[in-house]
Amino acid sequence: MIVNEITDDVLVSIRDLRIRFDVRDGIVNAVDGANFTIRRGKTLGVIGESGCGKSMTAKAIMNMVPKPGIMTGEVTLYKRHVENGSQIVEEIRLDQLDKDGEEIRKIRGGTITMIFQEPMSSLTPVFSAGFHIMEAVKLHRFLPIESIGETMTRNIQKKRQVSLEEAREIAIDMLQKVGLPNAAQRVDSYPHQLSGGQRQRVMIAIALSTHPDLLIADEPTTALDVSIEAQILDLMRELQETVDMAILFITHNMGVIAEMADEMVVMYMGKEVEEGSVIDIFENPKHPYTRLLLASIPEIGEKKRELATIKGMTPSPFDLPTGCVFHPRCPDFMPGKCDVVKPLLATVAKNQNARCLMYDPCWPDTAEAQAIKAKA
Repeated sequence: MIVNEITDDVLVSIRDLRIRFDVRDGIVNAVDGANFTIRRGKTLGVIGESGCGKSMTAKAIMNMVPKPGIMTGEVTLYKRHVENGSQIVEEIRLDQLDKDGEEIRKIRGGTITMIFQEPMSSLTPVFSAGFHIMEAVKLHRFLPIESIGETMTRNIQKKRQVSLEEAREIAIDMLQKVGLPNAAQRVDSYPHQLSGGQRQRVMIAIALSTHPDLLIADEPTTALDVSIEAQILDLMRELQETVDMAILFITHNMGVIAEMADEMVVMYMGKEVEEGSVIDIFENPKHPYTRLLLASIPEIGEKKRELATIKGMTPSPFDLPTGCVFHPRCPDFMPGKCDVVKPLLATVAKNQNARCLMYDPCWPDTAEAQAIKAKA
């Protein structure tokens, strides 16, 4: 969500984020001016087709944009901690930190963790599943001196590092919680000894084991069956309630967004086309792309309803359409307008914004626009 003022519940603020790749075939604007906020204890869902900029936005938060990517804009972390008995909020510009520096390394894996799409390439083959979890816990998780139990309060000032024995116990416990059978034995298994779904669960266990302030989940349940997916989502919600964790949930699945998210952002070709509360967008989507995505979801009992499709293909990132990038596929396309004018992200309802000329305040309020709005 776009906000003009930073409030106490804001954890991460993204302003005018742009990620550009200059390659042999031309320039690709992977993310083109993203603006949104992630709030403490809330889940922000990001949805869109492959290549729309979802994963690249997540990597920007981690300051992990790969070369030759060029990132501009602001990514700010508002980190709470206790100093001299008082709680203060430290403002950290993540985009300005050295990618390989000590400060960002402390944030990655501790304050912010990420579940990546490719578990095999994210796990080191010479280390066991348990070693990966134990390393994260030893580096980034601290227990109150008064207790060695699982209860952890962020406001307790005196904390100690986790011992090796405790780290192994936590690793086994996390593997059990993510549904890995025989966790006490699997903790010593190497990545090549695990299936794709099991490796994915190890990645989820690593990300959750440090009790982060922000969990970035990039298609976290893609390789899992429905029962395990439900178990993982329940675990995320449980931890969110326990430690006030924020979640950035990236997915293609509107059903998961409806179940998990409080707010959502719909992206298309590097731009946000709609954003707002999940309830508002599901009940009254404003952007044509969002309406088509929701119309393509099958409903139980609707045997005769034909699922909506989105005509055409996503354009080449090297040759984007003029005007609104969605206009070649849009059912409400207005020649001479949509293919000429780039729409702004405009407020269309309370806590809801859409990037469409139907709602752009700079575009004259014509009878044609009113007719399209009425049809929407």
